[in-house]
Amino acid sequence: MQAFQDQPIYSEAPLQLLLFVDGRPKSRQQVQRIRAYLKELQADYNFELQIVDVGQQPYLAEHFKLVATPALIKIHPEPRHVLAGSNIVAQLKSWWPRWQATVDAYVKLQGNLQENIEDNGRSPLSSKSSIRSVAISAELLRLSDEIFRLKQEKEQLEEQLQFKDRVIAMLAHDLRNPLTAATIAMDTLQSNYNPEKAGFERLTPTMTEHLFKQARNQTRIIDRMITDLLQVGRNHEREFPIQPQRTNIGQLCLEVLEELRDRYTAKSLKIQKDIPKDLPSVYADPERIRQVLINLLDNAIKYTPEGGTISVAGLHRTTQKVQFSIGDTGPGIPEENRDRIFENHFRLERDKGKEGYGIGLCLCQRIIRAHYGQIWVDSPPSGGAWFHFTLPVYVN
Repeated sequence: MQAFQDQPIYSEAPLQLLLFVDGRPKSRQQVQRIRAYLKELQADYNFELQIVDVGQQPYLAEHFKLVATPALIKIHPEPRHVLAGSNIVAQLKSWWPRWQATVDAYVKLQGNLQENIEDNGRSPLSSKSSIRSVAISAELLRLSDEIFRLKQEKEQLEEQLQFKDRVIAMLAHDLRNPLTAATIAMDTLQSNYNPEKAGFERLTPTMTEHLFKQARNQTRIIDRMITDLLQVGRNHEREFPIQPQRTNIGQLCLEVLEELRDRYTAKSLKIQKDIPKDLPSVYADPERIRQVLINLLDNAIKYTPEGGTISVAGLHRTTQKVQFSIGDTGPGIPEENRDRIFENHFRLERDKGKEGYGIGLCLCQRIIRAHYGQIWVDSPPSGGAWFHFTLPVYVN
C-alpha cells in the first residue's frame, strides 16, 4: 500500500480520493474489489488515489471522523463525500457520473479564474494538493494530543515531586516522636537491668511491663508509617493483596484501643463502646483491618479536642454484612469534601499545618474495597465525624 507521506506536495489531478482500509482478513476481498474497480476507472479518467491504513495512521481516521472501514472519500473538489459500508462499489457506480460533473465544473471555474488573474498581470495560481493539506491537518491533530498528554504527565510528575518533598519532611518529623519514646523506654529498661540478679532494679513489675509495651507499640507505629507509605505508593497495582480469615473485629478494635491508650488518655478523651457480644465474625485480613482501625482511631484522637468523646460501634446490617463505625466530637468533614478525603494525597485546607501525609484514608478505602466492602463518612447535626465501613460476614 502507498505511504501517505510519500505523495507529492503538488497534484495535477483535479479529482482526489482517499481509500481507508484496515488489516482485517474479512475486509481484504472488499478492498480488492474497490481497488480493481478504481483501476478500471483510472484507465479512462485521471484522478489521484491515496490508500490509508487506519492502523498505521489513526489520526487521519480521526480527522475524517470515520466510524467504519473500508471507506472511500472524495476530498477534492469540495464538497467532501464519504462512501462506506459493504456496497462501496455499487455506490461508486452511482456517484461517479456526478463526481465527474463536479470536477468538470470545478476545472472550468478554475480556468476562468486563471484567465482573469493572468489578464490582470498577476502570477498564475499553483494547485496545491488537498491530500497534502489533509495530512498536515491530521499531523497537527496528533501533535495537539501529544502535547496535551505530555502536559498531563508533567503535572503528575510535579505533583509527585511535591508529595515526595512533603513526605520526606513529615516523615523526618513524625518518626522522631515514636523513635524517641521507644528509645526512652529501652534506655530505662537497660539502665535498670542487673545481669547478676537477672532482673530490673528500682522498677516494679507493672512499670517493667509498661515500658516493654511502650517500646513494642512505638516500633509498631514506625512500621505502620513505613508500610502505609509503601502500599499507597504502589498506585499502579490494580489488586490489593489480602489474606482473609475468620476475624473477630470487636476484639480487634479493643486491642487497637489498648495500643493507643497513652494517646487518648493524654487528651482526657472518653471512649464509648457499643459492640454487641453477638456481633458475628467477619471474613477479613486481620492485619489489614488493624491498619484501617488504627488509621481511623488515630484521626479521631488527632481531631477530637481535649475532654471530647470517641465512639466505636458494631452493627450486624444484613446476613452478609457487618458495619463498623468510629465517631468523634471533632470539627467534622464538610459535605463537599466527604468523597474527596479518600483520594490519595488529598488533605483539607485546615489540615495543611498538621502532621500526616494525606494517604491514611486512601489506604483505608483500598483495603475495604479489596474485601468487597464500602467505606464512607458523614457528620451528624451535633457535630463531629462518623466513619463507617462494611465487611463480609464469615460463613462456616
